[in-house]
Amino acid sequence: MIRAPLTDAIVEVFDSLPSQLQDAARYLLDNPEDVALLSMREQARRAGLQPWTMVRLAKRLGFDGYEPLRSLYANAMRQGELGFAGKAGTQLAHQQEIGDRALAGEMVRSLAEQIARLGEPEQLDTLVAAAERLHAAHRIFCLGLRSSHPVVAHFSYVMSFLGEKTVVLDGASGTGTDAIRLATAEDVLFVVSVAPYTRLTVDLARRAAAGGVPVIALTDSAVSPLVGLAALSVLVPTESPSFFHAMAPAFVVGEILAALIAGKGGDKALAAIRRTEDQLSQLDIHILPPRGRRKS
Repeated sequence: MIRAPLTDAIVEVFDSLPSQLQDAARYLLDNPEDVALLSMREQARRAGLQPWTMVRLAKRLGFDGYEPLRSLYANAMRQGELGFAGKAGTQLAHQQEIGDRALAGEMVRSLAEQIARLGEPEQLDTLVAAAERLHAAHRIFCLGLRSSHPVVAHFSYVMSFLGEKTVVLDGASGTGTDAIRLATAEDVLFVVSVAPYTRLTVDLARRAAAGGVPVIALTDSAVSPLVGLAALSVLVPTESPSFFHAMAPAFVVGEILAALIAGKGGDKALAAIRRTEDQLSQLDIHILPPRGRRKS
């Protein structure tokens, strides 16, 4: 059984609870993923209880109502404390209940809302500030492992059109992260990680920061272990109806930062992009439409 936020508190008071509240408490202990993701009424239905029973239990545990309790479990899930397997069980049950098409629709709507929130004024200010720091750096060392790797890989690929400003740190052959030893205070470490945070990513960011290398973090929470190490942090949501966290918002931030940095480069950046295009053409890298033919 997955250990959930209120396990100790529930076990401590369990024997003193009336029978119906014991049934509700047992449901919380056995189904922490459902508590995080499902509505209170749906949880009550699955537990075979009345909704007010769930509310009474929440108040018995010291909450003003059921929503603060549910939020505690949802936050634990966001931080990775409930695990992928637990969330997969919840997704399976929810998917069986509403169907494939409805689940796909929920995911699309969730991602659309998350990406739209990137356009809020405070977020835009942070993106602009991050782009400024990255643009001013001599080199950008890019670190993102596991699910975060595609974010930094794409960011670095787009940046490669501007020259040799980025250095990707990965785990290839066990030596891929060694290049961080070359970073100086004139460089920046652009690091991406979301819960559950990859230990090597956090360790390398900590060493870089201790060595005087400025860190720009792209992560998911104000209490992420990267935030305390970073000179500036861009926070993105990762909640998803899927068992796996959403990486699309982080991916979008990477694209935005690359575009802003390119634009800040002016004519120099434009010349570098043209030079890269010519080189790729000479190497016959891309399959291009015949000249004069319009794209459909």
